[in-house]
Amino acid sequence: MPDVRELTPDDLNDAWQLGRLAFGSDPQPPPPPAATGRTAYGAFDPTGQLVGKAVDLHDEQWWTGHRVPAADIAGVAVAPEARGTGVARALLTTLLRNARDRGAAISTLFPTTAAPYRACGWEITGQLRTLDLPTATLPRHRTDPRLTVRTGTTTDLPATTELYRRVAHHRNGLLTRTHSRFTATDNLPYDGLTVVEHDGHLVGYAGWDRGRGYGPDAVLTVEDILATTAEAARALVGVLASWYSVTPTLRLTPLPGDTISTHLPLEQAREHERHAWMHRPVDIARAVAARGWPTHTRGQVTFALTDDLADWNTGTWHLTVADGHADLRRSTTDADLHLTVRGFARLYAGTATARTLAETGLLHHSTPDPSNLDLLAAGPTAHLIDYF
Repeated sequence: MPDVRELTPDDLNDAWQLGRLAFGSDPQPPPPPAATGRTAYGAFDPTGQLVGKAVDLHDEQWWTGHRVPAADIAGVAVAPEARGTGVARALLTTLLRNARDRGAAISTLFPTTAAPYRACGWEITGQLRTLDLPTATLPRHRTDPRLTVRTGTTTDLPATTELYRRVAHHRNGLLTRTHSRFTATDNLPYDGLTVVEHDGHLVGYAGWDRGRGYGPDAVLTVEDILATTAEAARALVGVLASWYSVTPTLRLTPLPGDTISTHLPLEQAREHERHAWMHRPVDIARAVAARGWPTHTRGQVTFALTDDLADWNTGTWHLTVADGHADLRRSTTDADLHLTVRGFARLYAGTATARTLAETGLLHHSTPDPSNLDLLAAGPTAHLIDYF
């Protein structure tokens, strides 16, 4: 087995070279990453050569009004000669153990291939979809006279951060965006920022990149767009529609079911890009206790869980949910429901029911009806709109 340890500054060039070869990135090295808010791990063969790497981003995610500490994973790469030898598994085992020690509850990643991560307990729980829309098809509404639509500046960034929090905090899975990679900027992170205000308060914004040219291939890319009222959404969509003569295509990553999506002609959309994302618990008891739960949901269920990578999750557990909170404790009672860690991930993210999991083999049960375990799936389906 490889030796896995945290990377030191002396390892960074080798780690960058390994990532460059794995992902085909620019041959010029970027500036050194910030030392805070991340832990980089390396796997070394017996000769001391770096053969694998992975980064734990010390993120937080919103889950029904609560911040849940996460070990979001990026930059996993294994040297071609070492693939299939257990390097990735060793990296992820160490990463999960150390993430648990620092307080992480859950983990999310974007895979280039799902199979090795499924073997380690992650499961696909969503898709991050970037869409292309014909700009000319966007509706152009008359702006509500109570609204002010103007060009934004860096002084508006704190207000956009607060508006994002208002939109995101009651949902599941979205990053809190408190990590330094979101906050450490003195400049606009886009070419342009359009803001919409009502009585001096921000109610919508769109950050966009103009791209190049003005011919049939020109694209206006919206990096971030959110609104808290229908009127603000209509105003922002109207501004984007005004680009139709010079950027025939509008590219954006909408938050499913939000205010902006409600005002887009999504039937005209073509998929530009799709990234599956995967989820797993780091510590299941912590993952259950840290998040919020629907206040109307009440119940209890006992189940057994197996987690080969994080053995502290393996055992029999009793779940109780009431009054917006939940508790998961070890139990000595025999369980009729036997859940895999991948099945737990799908229930927690709200992307499956117990009956569905039984059909897929991620849940085994000796009772006629396993649906008591749907208690673990209470709440809205999880989404991500930030790639990492």
